[in-house]
Amino acid sequence: MADTSLQVELVAADRVVWSGQADEVVARTVEGDLGVLVGHAPLLSVLVPGVVKIKAGTETVVAVVEDGFLSVADDRVSILSEDTSLVSELDREQVQAELEQARSADDTDAVLRAEAKLRGIELA
Repeated sequence: MADTSLQVELVAADRVVWSGQADEVVARTVEGDLGVLVGHAPLLSVLVPGVVKIKAGTETVVAVVEDGFLSVADDRVSILSEDTSLVSELDREQVQAELEQARSADDTDAVLRAEAKLRGIELA
């Protein structure tokens, strides 16, 4: 692997969502937003529902993750989450319906997940 890139794996419980070389990864953790560049110190952090951005050359991959973990070691970034979707896989109307249903059911966790999906769609 080149010394100028990160090897990134974005993994859901049932599949590898995205894998490849990247210049930068940004994810939301319990400590706040975290940016990872080449040479980052090793770490293990807990993810919260939110948006993950992976910058790979001129492309930016945007995904939405649930709770999970982010691991960084030796220019390898692993993002593991029970449920992860690329924003390109999401349908705005369906996500909006999920949000409305979660609000009517007063389901705070489902509201947070749907809001994170909408933020991801808006960023794409």
